[in-house]
Amino acid sequence: MNRLLSLTALGLALASAAFTATQADAATRRVVRPNGAGGTTATSLHAHEGPNGGAMARGRAVKTDGQGDASVATGAALRGPNGGSAARAGKTTRSADGSIQHASGFNAQSAKGSVSSNGSATRSADGTVTQDRTTSATSAATGNSATTTTSYNSSDGRTRTTTCYDASGATIACPTRP
Repeated sequence: MNRLLSLTALGLALASAAFTATQADAATRRVVRPNGAGGTTATSLHAHEGPNGGAMARGRAVKTDGQGDASVATGAALRGPNGGSAARAGKTTRSADGSIQHASGFNAQSAKGSVSSNGSATRSADGTVTQDRTTSATSAATGNSATTTTSYNSSDGRTRTTTCYDASGATIACPTRP
């Protein structure tokens, strides 16, 4: 998923550079066309740059075929005026038999720390659902981090575990909420 995020962010950055949006302006491009699979392909891209150096770009592509299959891929990248940045990417595919596959992830970083999350979900044609996601956050001030893993399946329900680490990577007790 990190590779998907990197490729999506790079693609959005290159595509948004092709727009002629001035500072504090926005640009949008949408294209819909028939495809060789007997369906439709639709794409959209939106880019915006703020007056204080912040910028964002987001895109979406939808593809269908003549057999009832469809997929959508989305991505976004942004840069804040104070140096923070974030990127998100996801893809969902629906097959003609009703099954669905989804994968997505994001990462963000600023002077306060970083967070990243990656996961997937599947619904089979018979309605069975499975899901998993791993999210990690690191404090820039202490170097401490926490990783939470969540999973779900139709038969057993949800499980969740969180593990915390100090700056050297040793396991520590996770803070409690007051």
